[in-house]
Amino acid sequence: MPAPHRRAQLLDAALNLFSEKGFDGATTKEIAAAAGVTEAVIFRHFPTKQALYQAVLESEFNCPDFQKWLAEAQASMDRSDDRGLFRAIAAAIIESYRGDPRMERVMLFAALEGNGQALEHYRNFCLPLYEVLRDYIDRRQREGALAGYAPGAILSAIAGMAQRYAMFTQMFGFRQEYSDQEAADLFTHILMNGIQAR
Repeated sequence: MPAPHRRAQLLDAALNLFSEKGFDGATTKEIAAAAGVTEAVIFRHFPTKQALYQAVLESEFNCPDFQKWLAEAQASMDRSDDRGLFRAIAAAIIESYRGDPRMERVMLFAALEGNGQALEHYRNFCLPLYEVLRDYIDRRQREGALAGYAPGAILSAIAGMAQRYAMFTQMFGFRQEYSDQEAADLFTHILMNGIQAR
């Protein structure tokens, strides 16, 4: 198997195991067995288990779907489409659980295990995005379009609604009362009713 394909196979097997057992619970021996290779093959591509874990984190956070979403979010901000931006945030969070919740599970394990490597990587990934969104909200507040609540609280509100819904329906097995699209619309409507300038 060509090296890039082997690397992708190892990353996928590692993502599966890290999402099921966390970093502490998954072993390189188990990951190798899941990929149908020996541990030596893993260490040819990744010098340590930590390096493999870091590669999993980087591959998931740099995926093309995220880059596409980022471009759509930027387009909403460029045209000052508050509702469109907040709906895009809610829809992306819901989709991240619905499409492939493995990375969400990896991050939950990281928080439970106190895995500084993963949590620092996640913060470094999120902080620039958070700052762009916060600056956008601040601008729209200065323009009089949005009420003067703390921008971070506004972002927490939309993200929190979407994440809670996605986690309960995808991970905990609660029954869905409406489609994901309806949920994103509803959460956006609730948020906009609370923050739109009167």
